[in-house]
Amino acid sequence: MLVNKSVISDIKTIIVRSKDNATRAVDHQRTLMYWHIGKRIFEEEQEGKHRADYGKFLIKYLSEQLQPEFGSGFSTRQINLYRQFYRTFENVHTLYAQLSWSQYKLLLSVDSQDKRAFYIAETVKNNWTVRQLERQIYSSLYERLLLSNDKESVLAVARNEKQPSDAKEIIKDPMFLEFLGLKREASYYERDLENAIITHLQDFLLELGNGFSFVARQKRIHIEGDEFFVDLVFYNRILQCFVIIEMKTTKLTHQDIGQLQMYVNYYDRIEKLPHENPTIGILLCANKNDAVVKFTLPERQKQIFASQYELYLPSEQQLLEELSKELESFEEKDNKLKDS
Repeated sequence: MLVNKSVISDIKTIIVRSKDNATRAVDHQRTLMYWHIGKRIFEEEQEGKHRADYGKFLIKYLSEQLQPEFGSGFSTRQINLYRQFYRTFENVHTLYAQLSWSQYKLLLSVDSQDKRAFYIAETVKNNWTVRQLERQIYSSLYERLLLSNDKESVLAVARNEKQPSDAKEIIKDPMFLEFLGLKREASYYERDLENAIITHLQDFLLELGNGFSFVARQKRIHIEGDEFFVDLVFYNRILQCFVIIEMKTTKLTHQDIGQLQMYVNYYDRIEKLPHENPTIGILLCANKNDAVVKFTLPERQKQIFASQYELYLPSEQQLLEELSKELESFEEKDNKLKDS
């Protein structure tokens, strides 16, 4: 008797999907349990707030009573975390079933409400794993996007309240490529960098941001008998345009910018369809000279970008200090433009 072979794969898909849904449902109930525990602890603390150190005594007492029966999830450290969870998210209706308890624990380390709102929206929209959310927080994605955008725009894009209309709302500078496993001190060629990116393409797409899909590597193009090879070609479905990436492991030069401009012009005139937007070009370089970029390109152009890449994630403090300097510089330039 013949049996439709697709029935097996269909049933397997149903089983896997159901198990995943069950796991998420259980984790969400656990998250709600921790929230209610935190709420009850806070209410009890308020009752005894006139007594010195009552909060510390209460946490210690609860741990002594609960840990023997319910395990290490009720150590003093964990119970303090449940209390912090409630104090950070005081409205239970703002908790997302799509987020796991492990992701909420990461979000508790985020030091501002706007930043938390951004990372929550991006996690829900992109279905980030715990590891992906952790990396985006530690690489200060929010602050990097603020370097070329205002806070309201960054939050609106994250929440899907608006679609990016400008490439600068998506492209990051610097880009962090620590997942490639390349050593900063070692000698490597552009082809080595390209191979490493292709090997870790999923991580690279995550770093690029929303809406990117891979099209080609070493794309051959012919111009009047001459042959050229474009390093990497992507497409961004949000911006609805091709995105060309050229890589330079040495210091950026004006010739590099000119070459990328030629590739962008080619895609605009030959590959781009009438309904698509102008092609974007990104020079991913080890060492960027902003002045060279500024004086090589026309003023107010919106198609060519230079982004410096880093092979290591700096410490959080180092990164925040550097980003703070960049933001101050950006604000000063913006104020001068407004005054002029």
